[in-house]
Amino acid sequence: MRSRRDDVEPYAAVDRALMLGVCGMGEADDPRSERRLERFATAPLGSFVWTRDLHGRTYVGRLTGPWRHDAGGTEVDLVNVRDTDWISEPVDAALVPMAVSRTFARGGRNVQRIHTDDVEARTAALWSTLNQE
Repeated sequence: MRSRRDDVEPYAAVDRALMLGVCGMGEADDPRSERRLERFATAPLGSFVWTRDLHGRTYVGRLTGPWRHDAGGTEVDLVNVRDTDWISEPVDAALVPMAVSRTFARGGRNVQRIHTDDVEARTAALWSTLNQE
């Protein structure tokens, strides 16, 4: 959820998202970002999402609402959002699925789908464990 804009504090959007219980991205301003927004907007309810904060702590959440525009997120470039149920505490790094860690290690600033056979099952199992605590 880090902003793709260089004039925005990189992790301000993550802080806002975790505080408000949303997941999202900035304005779609070219064909590639429009496709990313379409994928994000049409992801099924209940889809898992991951993010990292400024300190490298990793959080897992689950989409609970449809896409909407949030003009209140303009300053941090987080205007395309979906309600999200985030686990309130960071996930222990040892429990984060390897595919998730690898995706973050690539350093991109995009909404990405992780295409491995086991990441969804591992995330679902982790979600069940963390959601019971």
